[in-house]
Amino acid sequence: MTCYDELVARGLIAQVTNEEEIKKMVNEGKATFYIGFDPTADSLHVGHFMALCLMKRLQMAGNKPIALIGGGTGMIGDPSGRSDMRQMMTPEMIQHNCDCFKVQMSKFIDFSDDKALMVNNADWLLKLNYVELLREVGACFSVNNMLRAECYKQRMEKGLSFLEFNYMIMQSYDFYMLFQKYGCNMQFGGDDQWSNMLGGTELIRRKLGKDAHAMTITLLLNSEGKKMGKTQSGAVWLDPNKTSPFEFYQYWRNVADADVLKCLRMLTFLPIEQIDEMDKWEGSQLNTAKEILAYELTKLVHSEEDAEKAKEASRALFSGQGSLENMPSYTLKEEDFQEGAIDILAVLQKSGLAPTRSEARRNVEQGGVSVNGQQCKDIKASFTRDDFMGDGMVVKRGKKNFMKVIVE
Repeated sequence: MTCYDELVARGLIAQVTNEEEIKKMVNEGKATFYIGFDPTADSLHVGHFMALCLMKRLQMAGNKPIALIGGGTGMIGDPSGRSDMRQMMTPEMIQHNCDCFKVQMSKFIDFSDDKALMVNNADWLLKLNYVELLREVGACFSVNNMLRAECYKQRMEKGLSFLEFNYMIMQSYDFYMLFQKYGCNMQFGGDDQWSNMLGGTELIRRKLGKDAHAMTITLLLNSEGKKMGKTQSGAVWLDPNKTSPFEFYQYWRNVADADVLKCLRMLTFLPIEQIDEMDKWEGSQLNTAKEILAYELTKLVHSEEDAEKAKEASRALFSGQGSLENMPSYTLKEEDFQEGAIDILAVLQKSGLAPTRSEARRNVEQGGVSVNGQQCKDIKASFTRDDFMGDGMVVKRGKKNFMKVIVE
């Protein structure tokens, strides 16, 4: 199976500009491609994870990745997929976040011996003269086309600022610069970036008379159509100080049955034939598939040692052999209590024991939930802060999933 065919088989490819040309370049190891990462936080998260895995796959096939850190675009903020404007960051915050990204990316990408590059678009964007930029590239962009772009649609109703409107031009300019400086002939990104990426290929064509290519990666969505990688308490981070290896393991161990095989295909490096065999699995076998998923991803992001420890801790706790002292815990906040109480469905979802409220409802109705050893079959069961005082409450979903829930 060729590299490109494997990307298709794993469900990673969403849109491409010229499939035959891209297929040829990727399979022959002739793609010098880039993916951009805006430094909006001091750690990468699961939302970046698939892009990093794609870079690793393509590098293994002989292609050259360029990790573009958005020290310049981070000054503006990408409006794609957002209904509000991003928080403005200081140059010091952006630089700190860029430095953190470099350390994390090195676990996925081999930057030795010029096998990959890491560059910062602040090197050219922050030096631009506005009038000179308008003269150089302004005529290459149609405002009518920009306003039709998917990346701006969600912002139009509440108001798209001129600051954000410039983001497409900046991202297109990045591709234009990378093409000239490093021979970058391809851009990859999330499917919500398609309009911005086409802007870059068109700018290169109009200014340089050359062809450049773009391919978008399928967004990692769960079976309900929502982006994966977030819990009620926030993003699932790749930094162990923000999301511990055990919490990271537990996130993937608790994915919905309908999502586990998709995640195995898209995110792990297990042979596709092995994953295809799991298509026949059902019932308790899907729990085994979830353990495999959680182990492989924890090993990839953290280490094999961390993955082993997380697996052992998970099995010990889920078999009932764990104690309150070493049981994983989740802390409820003041705002989690509406009118002084929180219902069982919210407890299950917020703690990560159930990925969605609807699945939590099914678990309770089917008798698969217990609180402090007592079965809970009432979906309207609620608890006050006092119920969680002391050692907290032990909430169990199914035969294996335990969580100690406490309050601040």
